[in-house]
Amino acid sequence: MKDIQNFTKQYQKEMGWEITDESYAKSRDSLLNNYMLLTTEVAEVAEELRKAFNLTYSYNQEGMDEEQAFELAKNQIKENISKELSDCLAYMLKFYNFFGIDAEESFYQKMAEVKNRKNKDIVLAKKK
Repeated sequence: MKDIQNFTKQYQKEMGWEITDESYAKSRDSLLNNYMLLTTEVAEVAEELRKAFNLTYSYNQEGMDEEQAFELAKNQIKENISKELSDCLAYMLKFYNFFGIDAEESFYQKMAEVKNRKNKDIVLAKKK
């Protein structure tokens, strides 16, 4: 992850795509713009999922087993969803780099926090 983060930092600098830190106003505008771009990419991931679900439904209506239909649909969107997920990662890494956060360290810390958290949904499900 450190290699990807470092690569992204250099790449975005070369392309002139880093989040600006010239002033509060310019940083705010740059952060909001990049947040908007990130959410657009997340929506494109959702669009690929929708495509997979629609393809699965169509193949199933044509008589294909649902599991087989879903596998075929997943394979058909694999390349595009890969690109959209990569776009999301690139934008997220921009934020990590702007704030000077080590993405790998942050990720592992958060996963440890989640692991130690009590999951209220599971507790509620057990009470029923």
